[in-house]
Amino acid sequence: MSDTLAPTIAPWAILVAYCAVTWWATPRRVNSPQFFDGRSDAGAPPSIWLVAMSAAITWVFAKSIANAADLSFAFGVTGGIGYTIYYLSFAVAGAAIYFIRTRGGYGSLSEFLIAKYGPLCAKAFLLTIAFRLFNEVWSNTKVMSLYFGSEGSIAYWLATILITLFTVSYAWTGGMRASLLTDRIQTIVIFILLGLVLAVLFPGLQSKGLPVVDAAAQSAGLTFCGLALVQILSYPFHDPVMTDRAFLNSPRNMLKSFALATVMSGAFIFLFSFIGLYGKAFGLAANPSVSVPASFGLMMMLAFNGIMLLSGGSTIDSTFTSVAKLSARDWSGQRNEPSLGQLSTGRIAILLVAVIGNLPLLTIYLGDKIGPAIIAATTISGTMVMGLAPIFLLSWIKPAGTLSFHLAYWPGVVIGVLRAAETFGRLRIFPDFLALGTGKYAVDLGLNVWGLLLCIAGYLLGAGIAGRAKNRADLLKSPS
Repeated sequence: MSDTLAPTIAPWAILVAYCAVTWWATPRRVNSPQFFDGRSDAGAPPSIWLVAMSAAITWVFAKSIANAADLSFAFGVTGGIGYTIYYLSFAVAGAAIYFIRTRGGYGSLSEFLIAKYGPLCAKAFLLTIAFRLFNEVWSNTKVMSLYFGSEGSIAYWLATILITLFTVSYAWTGGMRASLLTDRIQTIVIFILLGLVLAVLFPGLQSKGLPVVDAAAQSAGLTFCGLALVQILSYPFHDPVMTDRAFLNSPRNMLKSFALATVMSGAFIFLFSFIGLYGKAFGLAANPSVSVPASFGLMMMLAFNGIMLLSGGSTIDSTFTSVAKLSARDWSGQRNEPSLGQLSTGRIAILLVAVIGNLPLLTIYLGDKIGPAIIAATTISGTMVMGLAPIFLLSWIKPAGTLSFHLAYWPGVVIGVLRAAETFGRLRIFPDFLALGTGKYAVDLGLNVWGLLLCIAGYLLGAGIAGRAKNRADLLKSPS
């Protein structure tokens, strides 16, 4: 093979190998409980390690890997630490859902929301996570496809189509069971690839030393760490890819699975952030997840290509599975055993989101400014869902109900929408005195801290009003 053809053909060879291994791990036929709940052929729930590995790899998605490298490139070690903090979301979600399951016996978050806050509140929540799932499709497909060609090229679009069609094929066939089994293989392989990458990078980084960032960048990195610590109180609850896995095995085993997932995913992200440190230390171009492997040649590019395919593929198939569950089961709030009718509904939903979820990729043809702005504006930020923190973490307050949900949920949404308008519309909405810390994330940290306090206050206010109304009603009912 000529030197000019090798860089072109090699990524496709990696894609073929990825598809072959993934298809080998995929069950050919499943029943409805296996499709939605990931049960074995004998009807047993998935094991602790199977859930842990699946949860971990689905959160090590392609765009998060790129983000980890970019943040360490910009802020040094604190950037990598800050992004790693987000993976404590497993601990937060695991603890909260453990109590939701053991105290109320609920089988899903939608069932809990219907019982605690009412069906309309549950629907509002499900629409939010449906929008997130929509964004997970195009964002991961784009990162994966860029390793095959520049955006808009024939190779780029061919990779987009092939990756989507292949992922649909096994998600349609196996649902959650297929996702769990393929995630196990993908987790093992992705850690092997990361180990090989770091074995190549560490000698050079050790000789050069960790890059020194100026005081402003270091302070900005610490501000980002603070933002991550605030957002993990709400962020995990609007990601069904994570929370769906919290209901697959027993509450006790789920806690163990999520503890393991915290360590595995957090360790991977922190170690991958060293790619950004390497790029910074050696003065490489920005976007270190591309510039660093490019500096080493074909074999390193192939290793990175494999990592992106594995991480992105695991997230997309889990997204399809969550879409199927949301449309067929969560929206109706049903608790019954999964049926064949629900299986058909879920599969149709997978087909629809596979098409609709990739439509934002076409916005590159709308112009240099309009296209990227539309894509960026569609991403739900952690700011918009800050109200979920009291809704789930303070749900033990008995008087809290529908009013508490609305007084906590909607202020966060409004603040998030205004922040998006400010960022993408180049407007000035929030005054500087709201900022906390320094750097580009100072306003976001301030809005999240003050906004979270506002959402908590609204939740408690709603609980207080509901409690008084109940006491007044009880007094009227009691004999004089």
